[in-house]
Amino acid sequence: MADIKALKEKINNSGMTFSSIAKKSGILRETLYNRLNGVSDFTATEIVGLSRTLKLTKSERDDIFLNEKLNDMQL
Repeated sequence: MADIKALKEKINNSGMTFSSIAKKSGILRETLYNRLNGVSDFTATEIVGLSRTLKLTKSERDDIFLNEKLNDMQL
């Protein structure tokens, strides 16, 4: 599961609108909204799109989407 809090912070600090981020990432606005609200997990394609759009470093991407601490708690 993604670190939604950290992702929302990146989105808020991006200077782009939510709709713009969704469009540039190749994600439907409604889908992005649902992902951010925990309806379902991000796909690999969505992670790549958001990483490019938000200009995330590999480390930021991994911390947000591959957070081992969050994943360990779910086991």
